[in-house]
Amino acid sequence: MKKSWIGLLILAFVIGIAANLSLNNPTSTDVKNAQSQEALLEGSDGEMVNIFDNQDHRIRVIYFGFTRCPDVCPTSLAMLSAALKQLPQTELNKIRPIFITLDPERDSGDDAQKYAHYFHPNLEGFSGSLDTISTLAHRYGVIFQKTELKDSALKYTIDHSSYFYFLAPDGSLLQKVPHTLNPQPIIVAIEQLEKENQ
Repeated sequence: MKKSWIGLLILAFVIGIAANLSLNNPTSTDVKNAQSQEALLEGSDGEMVNIFDNQDHRIRVIYFGFTRCPDVCPTSLAMLSAALKQLPQTELNKIRPIFITLDPERDSGDDAQKYAHYFHPNLEGFSGSLDTISTLAHRYGVIFQKTELKDSALKYTIDHSSYFYFLAPDGSLLQKVPHTLNPQPIIVAIEQLEKENQ
């Protein structure tokens, strides 16, 4: 009798451990889905877009900012635009420039898209949930925080780091270029990465 009870206890213990491992260790499919969720952003007309797609071989050039940014974002996107305008069409076709708002509370996908297109027609704009954007931003080391503004109609601003992130189609980081007042560093990075990926 004791042996059968011990056998049942051991069996229950083994089943419990197996169930725990199954629940706490996601499968590779779960991990892939979680990664693709992080890149699922809102474009114009509320369309959800996965910006990482291995079928699209273009190098992503991503800038994180927000549409009400008074100086750093407009300057950076103007430099990106100037760089894009200096590239020959063959090189331009190999990159996908993207603006992602860090202020989804005020910036919809439509807002981000309109803002991006103001600088260059190829520049795509995206918004999304704060969780999705935060996860994506932190993956690349983007630092940002909401700062209250007293006696201002804006109520708050977003303090953030300013870099251009060059990413492979699967989202892996290839290179990053800091805020610049000259488009040349962006052009050099694009040309270098295109040569490496030929």
